[in-house]
Amino acid sequence: MAAAEINLQNQQLSLRGVLDYSTAPALLRQGKALIASAEGATLEINCTEVSKSSSVGLALVLAFMREGLRGNKQLSIVGLPKDMQQIAEVCQLLPLLAATTK
Repeated sequence: MAAAEINLQNQQLSLRGVLDYSTAPALLRQGKALIASAEGATLEINCTEVSKSSSVGLALVLAFMREGLRGNKQLSIVGLPKDMQQIAEVCQLLPLLAATTK
């Protein structure tokens, strides 16, 4: 089983490990709760420690962005891994992500 975790510190939601079908459901539940509990109007999704991701990982990041919008929070993405960028490109999502990627 793949290992992954998510945590919130200083307005930064950090993802770590492998993002795939086995890790995403728990990360989604935890991430939604963390986004809801975050103070302030801005939040950064840090993906620099994602070691591997399938399309499920990209869907997870998009779900977090949607959750942020629901909570009136401005989300930005930092360190989107190459494999996630390639998936986003194939799915024609790069323009959407580019608007929020640092």
